Amino acid sequence: MAKTAEKIREFRAEAKFQRTSPQKAKLVLDLIKGLRVEQALNTVHFSTKRIAPVVEKVLRSAIQNASYVSDEQGLDVDVDNLYVHTAVANEGPRMKRIRPAPMGRAFRYQRRLAHIIVTVAEKKSATAAKAESEAPVETAAKPKTKKAATKTAAKKAPAKKAAAKKAAK
Repeated sequence: MAKTAEKIREFRAEAKFQRTSPQKAKLVLDLIKGLRVEQALNTVHFSTKRIAPVVEKVLRSAIQNASYVSDEQGLDVDVDNLYVHTAVANEGPRMKRIRPAPMGRAFRYQRRLAHIIVTVAEKKSATAAKAESEAPVETAAKPKTKKAATKTAAKKAPAKKAAAKKAAK
């Protein structure tokens, strides 16, 4: 029997060259991974991090992308059933800058940029999950079982040394 595997559609949005380090952006993105879209928007909206409004904008864009693509392609996507599938902050190019230092010297430092990518997908409905779990599963041939090999004691040398010491006394 052939399985009818329905591919889960993902919709993404990106914000490139954001003036923050990826490490700081990941702090906000980790808060929303796996959450439903409505809960993720509330979480980001009330976050005190400086990058939070940008993440909220990207998340809203991903939701709009899902709505637009579903209308254009005639897909049946329920926007209320979306969740944050992935949320990553990749490193962008670094801007090299110079800071004045004592005695006429200069120190170099780097301003980091981040590319923020948010992907939303539709959660499987409970009825689809039940139908998939009730489908008959094909069983393959029984896997061969290996018997555990018995190991012999590898440390016999210390016992011989102890016997040699007794004989020497």
